[in-house]
Amino acid sequence: MTFGIEAASYYVPSLYLEIKDLAEKRGIEPAKLEKGLGLHKMGFPDVHEDAATFAAEALLKLIKDYQINPKEISRIYLGTESALDAAKPTASYAMQMVEKVLEAEFGERCFKNCDVVDMTFACVGAVDALHNSLDFVRANPDKKAVVIASDYAKYELASSGEYTQGGGAVAVLVSSKPDLLEIENNWGVATESVFDFFKPRRHYNKENLTNAPENFPDKIEIFTDEPVFDGQYSNQCYQDRIREAYQHYKEITGKNKPYEAWKYLIFHLPYAFHGKRVFTEIYSLENDLSYETPEEQKAVAKSENYIQFINDKIEKSQRASSEIGNMYTASIFMALLSALQTSFNEDEELVGEEIGFLAYGSGSKSKVFAGKVSENWKNVVSKWNLFEELKNRTSIDFETYEKLHRKQLESSVNDNYKGFGLKSVELENPVLNGARYYSFQK
Repeated sequence: MTFGIEAASYYVPSLYLEIKDLAEKRGIEPAKLEKGLGLHKMGFPDVHEDAATFAAEALLKLIKDYQINPKEISRIYLGTESALDAAKPTASYAMQMVEKVLEAEFGERCFKNCDVVDMTFACVGAVDALHNSLDFVRANPDKKAVVIASDYAKYELASSGEYTQGGGAVAVLVSSKPDLLEIENNWGVATESVFDFFKPRRHYNKENLTNAPENFPDKIEIFTDEPVFDGQYSNQCYQDRIREAYQHYKEITGKNKPYEAWKYLIFHLPYAFHGKRVFTEIYSLENDLSYETPEEQKAVAKSENYIQFINDKIEKSQRASSEIGNMYTASIFMALLSALQTSFNEDEELVGEEIGFLAYGSGSKSKVFAGKVSENWKNVVSKWNLFEELKNRTSIDFETYEKLHRKQLESSVNDNYKGFGLKSVELENPVLNGARYYSFQK
């Protein structure tokens, strides 16, 4: 019996900012971002959107596109680092939204007997959810699980991470009928506790905050979406962890140069070209190339063999990232969709091809694993139309972008949006203060 991904769907916010517009306003040469990092557009949430609506959109699309009976889903595990609450899981909001839409067809609370939870480990959290759910269906082959990766990558204005922002969600159905991808049960893992990127509670004195309520403590903890990060250090941690996890994968599988057998290498992509940049070390080690000095590293990256390797095994997975930006937990899943959609569009046959995954989450952890493309993969991919959907988004100007970022707009930029949206946040009732309520626009 085989296990893996039966179906997949996605959601990308309808608004985007051209990277060249951001570059010009920030005094950055556009070519540095477009040609240097592979960035073209930044997907950006509208006023009514958040990680919960992203997740709900992807989940509903998955159910409708593949005609899934929601009562047959035994668990919904959400990987995110954009949680809306420190206690109530974001997955519960998404579940409730979708239940309401499906109520007419499947009755009230169609997910009543579904296990729902969030899993958080920076950008690798949804891969953890996938790993966990695969173990679940292997132990219960008659059951199905849904894994959702949903995030909004937000950085401080004018920071060094601003141009990598993005967001969206990918949902996959995990089962013993892996029509898209059969995933082997070999996982290379590497973990080390570091502070390369994190979102701490930050402390402020009440006296320095305007209109702070009298009953607040003298020192107030505040959580914000924007992370504390060290870009160069994080890149090094990424490179170290995937090297260690790749070595662990080799040890447990006994495979020599496993990447050579992989049709595609799928990475977590903080920016589109990140995967091809960090893999140079593993490539050098596997091929006994000297990699000690910066000059030697550049020589490897610019070598004819490595460039051909990128074009063959990585480039197609980068294309969606260039149009969306960083999706945190969802970026590695979107890289998979990008590669498969491109192969589908080019009428390429992938049945039996092996795909390798190199996942990373700051803090820090990497997981390396592989899967084999199934016979029915084209039937699954035919529902996506990924690049056509990306062409149908709405461009926003820089002024609108900054107002959205600062949360200065009260109403949605897209007045005619359809789908899930935040309707209100309770501010009056003390026992419901902060409760979030959502609606669905047909």
